[in-house]
Amino acid sequence: MADTMPNDDEPNGTQPSRLADIWSLGKPRLSSLVIFTAGGGMFLAGGSPSIETILAGLVGTTMVVASANSLNNYIERESDIKMERTRNRPLPAGRMQPWVALVYGFILMAIAIPWMFIETTLFATALAVFAWIVYVCIYTPLKRRSWLSVLVGGIAGAIPPLIGWTAINDVEITGGIALFAILFLWQLPHSLAITMYRKEEYDAAGLKILPIEMNDAITRQHIMAYVVGLVAVSLWIVQMGLGGAITLAGSLGLGGVFLWKAWKGLKIEGGAAWARDLFLYSLVYLSGLFVVMALDHVL
Repeated sequence: MADTMPNDDEPNGTQPSRLADIWSLGKPRLSSLVIFTAGGGMFLAGGSPSIETILAGLVGTTMVVASANSLNNYIERESDIKMERTRNRPLPAGRMQPWVALVYGFILMAIAIPWMFIETTLFATALAVFAWIVYVCIYTPLKRRSWLSVLVGGIAGAIPPLIGWTAINDVEITGGIALFAILFLWQLPHSLAITMYRKEEYDAAGLKILPIEMNDAITRQHIMAYVVGLVAVSLWIVQMGLGGAITLAGSLGLGGVFLWKAWKGLKIEGGAAWARDLFLYSLVYLSGLFVVMALDHVL
């Protein structure tokens, strides 16, 4: 759930409606990624879940994430003013009273958690609560204190596929843990790349990021290490039987390009343009990997 997706806000010069502003509190592009990954976890878990379980798992998880994002908007409303990509959000732009985001966030949680508890599993519900606590209570305040917040945010953001898995199968969860590992390792280069090409904005907002706390060279080394780990875990998915020949080919192809791009950054001492390219490819990589895993289960 880390704040690493492209900007959800309306372009400058447009005036979003009240409803659009409330909708934007949940950061819908980030929430759409949650639907994709949690749904992937549910699909790969197998079984024959009821439509009620599927809806509660997907929509409930998305509501929990939207709740956390709404609280994040509330907590960071002052620093959001200082960043170009966030200053047009409803709170820093002054179009909405802060209490609206606070109430909206808690209402979403009040609906999602009982729904998930009734229709999915206790394990999945507990994971959703844990992810919310990590994101709101640890990751968000830590962003102003240490670049290590990216690791904490990675934990919260990697839980949705595990929630999806355990909503269907809370007994044999090794596959769900593997999906968690993939998403965690994917988020790190994805997040570090955006901090590299927007580091002036992060610095102006008083947020601690690795390119500023250390330097770009160390950040590129971290990115390379995480991409290597990500590709290794994607091959582990095949070894453990979650994927076959299609997943193997996809993991090697998609991972090979990711490794090449990360290595290229080390070789040329890549800056903002390289970081943005890596960030955009990371979205292609994650989508492609989940697609090939799904194809392996239907073909």
